[in-house]
Amino acid sequence: MDFQYGSVETEYLKSRDKTLGAVIDAVGHVSRTVDTDLFSAVVHQIIGQQISTKALTTVWGRMCAELGEVTADTVLTVGADALQSCGITFRKAEYITDFARKVQSGEFDLQKIPTMSDAEAISELVKLSGIGVWTAEMILLFCLQRPDVFSFDDLAIQRGLRMVYHHRAISRELFEKYRRRYSPYCSVASLYLWAVAGGAVEGMRDYAPKTAKTRKKVN
Repeated sequence: MDFQYGSVETEYLKSRDKTLGAVIDAVGHVSRTVDTDLFSAVVHQIIGQQISTKALTTVWGRMCAELGEVTADTVLTVGADALQSCGITFRKAEYITDFARKVQSGEFDLQKIPTMSDAEAISELVKLSGIGVWTAEMILLFCLQRPDVFSFDDLAIQRGLRMVYHHRAISRELFEKYRRRYSPYCSVASLYLWAVAGGAVEGMRDYAPKTAKTRKKVN
C-alpha cells in the first residue's frame, strides 16, 4: 500500500508555492510504500536507522522469512540471536525485543497511538529504546499516514530544500517558514523533497558549500 494523497494536496501546495509546484509537475505522482501495522512499522524503522535502503530491504526480507509475521509474539519466540542472524545489529535486536516485551506485557499500549495528536504520539514513541524524534516522525508518516509531518532532522529533506530553493544551509527558522507554507500537507511536500534529493529532477543540484576537503579533491 502506498501513502495516500491526490489532487487536493498537490493543488494546495502548488497554490502556496509556485517553485514547489513546478517540482510537483516535473516529478508527477510519488509512490512511497507504507506499513499500516504499527508494531511492524516500528520494527521496520528501527532496523532502517543508519543503513541504506538496499540493505534495509535485504535485512527486512530475511527477518520476514525467519518470523513469518512480524509480531511481538514471533519476535520473542525467535529471540535476539535469531534477529542478529538476519543482519540486525546487537543493539537494534535488543531494542526490538525490548519493544516486543513491552507490547506483550501491556506496558506499551500500541492501540492508543493512532488516537493521539502528532505531538502526543511522538512523545509516547520516543519513550521506547531506540526511537528518537526522527524515527517517531517517520512512523507517523509511513504507518499512520499523518498528513502534516515535516522532519527537521531528516538530512534528505534539508538537501531537497537546498536544491529546490537554492539555499546554502537550512536553519531552523528557515525550515519553520517552509513548514508553515506547506501545512497542513507537509507530508506530501516531504515526498517531493525526498524525490528531488534523490535526483528525480534533472539539473537540480545541492547548493550547500563544499567542504575544504571536497574542494581539494575537485581541484
